[in-house]
Amino acid sequence: MWKLKPPLELPLSLKYNHILEQLTPRDPAINIKKLSAEEEFPNLGKNQTYMANVLTIQMYKRLRNRATQSGFTLDDVIQPGVDNPEHSCMRTAGCVAGDAESYTVFMQFFDPLIELYHSGYKTNEKHESDMNPENLKGGSDLDGQYVLACRVSTGRNVDDFSFPPHCSRGERRALEKLAIAALHAMDDEFKGTYHSLKNLSEEDLQGLTNAGILTDDLVTPRMLSSGMARDWPDARGVWHNDMKNFIVWVNKEDHLRIISMQQGGNLKQAFTQYCLGLKKLEEIYHQKKHPFIWKDNLGYVMTCPSELGTGMRASVHIRLKYISKHEKFDELLQRLRLEKKFTGAALASIESEVCDISNIDRIGFSEVQQLQLVVDGVKLLISMDKNIEQGKSIHDLIPAQK
Repeated sequence: MWKLKPPLELPLSLKYNHILEQLTPRDPAINIKKLSAEEEFPNLGKNQTYMANVLTIQMYKRLRNRATQSGFTLDDVIQPGVDNPEHSCMRTAGCVAGDAESYTVFMQFFDPLIELYHSGYKTNEKHESDMNPENLKGGSDLDGQYVLACRVSTGRNVDDFSFPPHCSRGERRALEKLAIAALHAMDDEFKGTYHSLKNLSEEDLQGLTNAGILTDDLVTPRMLSSGMARDWPDARGVWHNDMKNFIVWVNKEDHLRIISMQQGGNLKQAFTQYCLGLKKLEEIYHQKKHPFIWKDNLGYVMTCPSELGTGMRASVHIRLKYISKHEKFDELLQRLRLEKKFTGAALASIESEVCDISNIDRIGFSEVQQLQLVVDGVKLLISMDKNIEQGKSIHDLIPAQK
C-alpha cells in the first residue's frame, strides 16, 4: 500500500506569499520602464499652473512610482498642466484625479495644492453642505434691466468608477447606461429627453447649441491632454427636461455635470430648481447602489481639485455699462469673492459691458453661503453702476474684504 509522503516545508517567502500579496498595495506603474527622476521631471520653468507651484523634484521622486488601484500615476495627474502651461483668462490647477483614491495616494501633492488654490483651506477641515433655498436671503429680485440670465451648475462623480481621465470604454458605457436609467426616472418638471452625441445629426447639434444646451467647444485642450476625450463621442450625451432649463451632461469632465438656468434676474428660482433636481437625482443613484462620492474633508469629490467641495458655480450674465470699466473693478470683485468671465461676443473684446459674474469659492463655504455672496455682490455692483451713471461717488459703497 502506498504511503503518502508528508508535504515538503515551503520556504517562508513562498509559504506566506499569498498573504503578502494581499497586504502589499498593488503598484501597476512599478514595471513601467523609466529613466531617472531628474530625466523624467517635466519642464516647469514657464508653467503658470498651480501644479507647477507645488510639484518639486523631491516630491516627484517620492511619488512617481506610486499608483492607485486602478493604475493612475502621478504623471497622469500632472499631464494636463504639463501640456497646458498657461491660460489666457485665468490660472488653472493644472492637474486631475483619475479616481477618488488619487486624493489619498497622492495626498502629499494634492493637499498643498488644494490649500494654495482654495485660499488656505486645509484638508483636515470639514466641509459643510447646505442646499436649502429657504436659507438664502433675497436673490429672486435681481434687477432685470441689468441681469440677463442666471445659471447654477455643478459636477458629480459616481462611486466604484474611475473618473473620466482614466475610465475604460466599458466603464464609460456602464456610466452612460446608469445615467440614462436614472434620468428617465425623473418626473414632473424634470421629465425630459436624453441625446447620445454619437447619434446626433449636424442639424440636431446646431439646434441644441442654439438652445444653450450644447456649447461650441465640446472638446477642450485640457480634456484631450488629460484623457477625458478618449473615444469621443462614444458614451457621451446630454439630457434636458422638457422646459430645457435643467440640463445634465454625461461623461464629460465629471461623470455628471448638472446645470439649472433661468432667463432674467431670479437667481433664487434657478437655485431652487438646482437643489430639487440634484436631490432627486442623488436619491435615484443611491437607490441604484451607486451614490455620489462625498468625503467630509473634500465635500463632493471632483475630477479637478479646483471643483472640490460644492463643485458649484452660480453665475449671472449681467450688463454693467460703467462699473465694469472702473479701474477698481477687479479689486471690487476680489473683495466680494467673485470673479468675471466675458461671454459670447464679449470674448472678442474686454471692452464689452456684458460679463458673467460668479462665486470664486467652491470648498469651505456651503452652497447657500456661496449663493449669498453672489446675490449680495451683484446687488452692490448694480448700485455702483447706477451711481456712476448719475455722476455720484461710489467711495462709500466700496466693501471690505469678504
